[in-house]
Parts: sequence; structure tokens; C-alpha cells
Amino acid sequence: MDTLACGFQALKYPACTKLMGPVVPGAVMPGGARVPGTSYELDPVQAAFNIGAMIRWLDFNDTWLAAEWGHPSDSLGGILAVADYLARKAVMEGKAPPTVRDVLTGMIKAHEIQGCIALENSFNKVGLDHVVLVKVATTAVVAAMLGLGKDEIINALSLAWVDGQALRTYRHAPNTGSRKSWAAGDARALSIIQNLPIN
Repeated sequence: MDTLACGFQALKYPACTKLMGPVVPGAVMPGGARVPGTSYELDPVQAAFNIGAMIRWLDFNDTWLAAEWGHPSDSLGGILAVADYLARKAVMEGKAPPTVRDVLTGMIKAHEIQGCIALENSFNKVGLDHVVLVKVATTAVVAAMLGLGKDEIINALSLAWVDGQALRTYRHAPNTGSRKSWAAGDARALSIIQNLPIN
């Protein structure tokens, strides 16, 4: 609830909302994933970016401090976007949709994955941004939500680890800009678009 509240508060800031919506103006996906607090129905990838940008815009959501710091609730953007997409698709097909319990279970798993890796691994010491953990945790959870098998999940996680990690430069002066606020949303979207089949 706190994570969503951070996102709803960010909707008051035009610098955040101007980044939201479909990539191509007017390109909506009826039956797609909804972006809370807006009228957008988008493909799950773009919805994950939108929700993620909202959540992190004000930098108020949870913080985990260990060898690497981060914000485990950043994974909610990808989890919520895929859960809503899968739920709406299931209803249209007359199947049982994912439940709020499934979303909460996914969040617990994402927190554990990100938190356990962060305990003893400092990515910032080698110049990498902590959103790598968001990408990995979101990939693992969303892969399971999509029904991938063990080997497919391992393949998706391998791609999440090796595929172009962000450098930390945009988190420090004089380079700090709005990317700091949407980087985790980007990591969530990348975890879906680059690694996972959505049919």
C-alpha cells in the first residue's frame, strides 16, 4: 500500500506524468495492463515502466541497506502490470485470474531475491547501479507468473544478469537527473521485454 501511495503522490508532478502513457500517443491496448491512478491500458511492458516510474519518482518507497542498497518494492511495477494483464486475459478466456494473494506472494519473493543478493554483493563498488537487482528479481517472479518452466526461468535470469547493466553515474552529481526516478521502471520493463515471452 505504501508503494502504491508513493506512486499516486507522484501523479501530482508533471515531470513524472509527461513520461507516462503509451510510447506512441493514442496507442492503447484494450484488455492490457492498467496503470493505477490513470486511464491508461497498455501492453505489460509499457505499463511496468509507467507504474515503476510512478513508484520511484519521489524516492519515498522502501529502502534496503546492505552491501548493496536498493528498493525491493521497485519490483511491484512489473509484477502488478503482468498480474493485471494475466487477470484480464484470464477473465476474457473464462479462466481463473491471478489473485491479490499471488501479487503479494510475488512481492515477497522479489523482496527475498533482491534482499539476499544485496546482503553480500556490492554492485555500486564496481560502478553498476542497484537496478540490476530489480531486473533480476522481477524477471524471476514474472517468469513464474507467466508459467515458464525451470529451464526457461534459468535462461531468462541468465539474460537479466548479462544484458547491459546500467552504470551508477546518473545517481551522483553532477549527472543526477530524472533518470534516477525512472531507472527502476526501465529495469522492470526490460526484465519483461528482453527476457520473457508474453502471449
